Amino acid sequence: MTDPSTELAPLRWQVADACRVLAARDLAPGYLGHISLRIDERRLLVRCRGPQERGLAWTTAQDVHLVTLDGEPGTPDELQGWDPPNELPLHAEVLRTRPEVTAVVHAHPETVVAADLAGLGIRPIIGAFDMPGTKLAHAGVPVYPRAVLIRNRTLAAEMLAAMGSCPVVLLRGHGLTSAGAGVPEAVLNAVSVERIARLSLTVVSAGGRLRDLPEADMAELPDLGGSFNHDTAWRHELARLA
Repeated sequence: MTDPSTELAPLRWQVADACRVLAARDLAPGYLGHISLRIDERRLLVRCRGPQERGLAWTTAQDVHLVTLDGEPGTPDELQGWDPPNELPLHAEVLRTRPEVTAVVHAHPETVVAADLAGLGIRPIIGAFDMPGTKLAHAGVPVYPRAVLIRNRTLAAEMLAAMGSCPVVLLRGHGLTSAGAGVPEAVLNAVSVERIARLSLTVVSAGGRLRDLPEADMAELPDLGGSFNHDTAWRHELARLA
């Protein structure tokens, strides 16, 4: 399969825009974090490390490169002074293990780290305020309990064991990993988890107590469909960057 640069250019920009969305939503306030997108069975696009990188808020398509699941150049001239992120195995192992996933987000949102360290799980404390996020929380958001750099397949497999079939796993003292059927879904899942973590911290800081949404209310939350939950929401996120 050939990959002319003109064919991959829109996908490189999609990954770059997603990195900027993460930064705009304070999920990646500095230069740490990366997003990947499956291209085929053995290759992915991922935000890489290079001498000109400035952080996720300023990511461009030139920061996004095609590599194999093992970190080799996806085409002969692809890397040229760039390196895959140290935690590429985090992305690669999700893509190897879960064929329904095409995009993976790894980010370091401070609110998520703080809420987890405070013992506050991601719970369905809200309702129509964020219906996709509420349903994600209701299904359960697991925690990988090791605060390590996931730089090899052994550690990535441990994280996958904690994640199971869930779309998001928290990484204790580290951040989160989010997966989706596309870049928008993976990013929006992470945004919802961060929002719930931030609200939980606010409630507890104000002296309140977290209460899960009653099951009767959960049953009343409709599924508004992907065109609203993902497409419209993603257009909004991109418009916020302008």
